[in-house]
Amino acid sequence: MKFNCDRQKLNKAVENIQRSASSKSSMAILEGILLRAENNTLTLCGYDNEIGVTTTIYAHIKKEGAIVVTAKLFSDIIKRMPEDLITIEADEKLVMHISAGKAEYKIIGMSADEYPDLPIVASPEKISVDGKTLKSMIRQTMYAVSDKDENPTQKGSLFEMANGTLSIVSVDGYRLAVRTEKIKYEGEKSVIVPRKSLQEIINLISDDIEEIIIRASGRHLTMLIGEYTIITRLIEGEFMNYRATIPTSFSTEALINTRMFASTIERMSLLLTDRIKTPIKCCFENNIVTTSCNTSKGEATDEFEAQINGNYVEIGLDNKYILEALKFSETDEVRIKMNGSLKPIVILPSDGDDFIFLVMPVRLRNG
Repeated sequence: MKFNCDRQKLNKAVENIQRSASSKSSMAILEGILLRAENNTLTLCGYDNEIGVTTTIYAHIKKEGAIVVTAKLFSDIIKRMPEDLITIEADEKLVMHISAGKAEYKIIGMSADEYPDLPIVASPEKISVDGKTLKSMIRQTMYAVSDKDENPTQKGSLFEMANGTLSIVSVDGYRLAVRTEKIKYEGEKSVIVPRKSLQEIINLISDDIEEIIIRASGRHLTMLIGEYTIITRLIEGEFMNYRATIPTSFSTEALINTRMFASTIERMSLLLTDRIKTPIKCCFENNIVTTSCNTSKGEATDEFEAQINGNYVEIGLDNKYILEALKFSETDEVRIKMNGSLKPIVILPSDGDDFIFLVMPVRLRNG
């Protein structure tokens, strides 16, 4: 194999591909990137048996061939080469020669024949989603994906497609995040996408990506994101009936400035540490939200104005959970709906229900 290409284009492709290569595996081949040179095209692939990413760039191919090279080392070399025109050649002994300007490297590669084949998703259905919309939907819900092993189906987000809408749902037992948008797909399909794959999808969606094509079949899902194709193994199992956890009626509703609420929670959080898990007490009454925190470090109180309708509520909230919900609302104002001190609070946009965030309360010591 021998080719030359633009170093900057190769560097960008390698940086994106190497994240899907395994960082530490019992199979050394999975820590590598597959390079395949043919028809003036260089194809790059990273795969760790859970998620795979492929892309192609133009290259002047002098001799066709394929090789696997250690992802991190190859990336570090390409990134630091001094010239924009780079030449790469691999011999029959799997030694790769990399040169640009006066800089030259020889590194040991691995046989492309030993690299695992990516799964094939044969679904004839393709689902089209706007790139910015999908990125926003994943960002606004991924924070609620569980990082615990008790329930595997909660270690990813549910992609639920039905009646011309896409809902992305995440839950971890203490909070729930739902984001819904209309899409041009009238079929019905539900899949659970792992957290690592969600993060990789976000990384690959740049601002100029207008359309993303999704295909799902059996145990795998693919997305065509610009010049990249990502394939991920899906989480098998039945996702919880999340709709049953969302209250349909409320005794108290508050329209709140998001930044103001987040700021006061952050001020209360100064008295908390990883070892001190005291909930923050929030009281909603007479168009005033009062917050307080009492720990072994000291005491703090604060208050701000809001539009409040309904019964007085005194509720304890986990500072991390409520702050993340407010942050990922990405709106200036939110509606907060409540049913007393022991029922979950529901956070919605000031108008409509494009997102629904649910946060479980924490019992106060005097409650």
